[in-house]
Amino acid sequence: MPTTSQWIAFLVASILFIQVPGPSLLFTIGRALTVGRRDALLSVAGNGLGVTAQVVLIAVGLDAVVMASSVAYDVVKVVGAAYVVWLGIQAIRHRADARAAMGRPVSPSARGKSLRTGFIVGVTNPKTIVFFVAFLPQFVNAGASHVGLQMVLLGVVFGAMAICSDSIWALAASKARDWFARKPARLDRLGATGGVMMVGLGVTMLSQD
Repeated sequence: MPTTSQWIAFLVASILFIQVPGPSLLFTIGRALTVGRRDALLSVAGNGLGVTAQVVLIAVGLDAVVMASSVAYDVVKVVGAAYVVWLGIQAIRHRADARAAMGRPVSPSARGKSLRTGFIVGVTNPKTIVFFVAFLPQFVNAGASHVGLQMVLLGVVFGAMAICSDSIWALAASKARDWFARKPARLDRLGATGGVMMVGLGVTMLSQD
């Protein structure tokens, strides 16, 4: 297992990395503004699961594939960015749906959709792929056995930290949404703003090297 000093360094680096605005954080805020607190938190959970899935794939050798093939990396980046842009466009087109959905019970299928949405964004996030590939090996005790399991453990801890942090941001953004919701027209504009934010996020993801 990683040493104590490696754990401390990993936790500090992860906290700093998570707080830097990137696809996951901006996606969380956009979802909170667009669909509200409950679905945003479900999307956060799905995003954390997607990020954790990245680590598992990296641990079994995806890092070698992605780093050796620029095409593989570009495919992951484009798929994730296109999906976020699509979500943003849908939020703009259906901005009035947020007003109609307020107070409506959330069905199990809706919950599953929010989880899936977050998972897709998380598992295709190029920012975390680069972070895991470039930095995780630095926090692994190479002299110990089960290096792959060490990476998985670090990834699970990172995912849990990301969920906690993004949940706080989602709750803060949803509070702003609730305030605007006192006047329906404000809520419509807010939903459109969240959609524009996600479209911008997708374009930014595409421009990242």
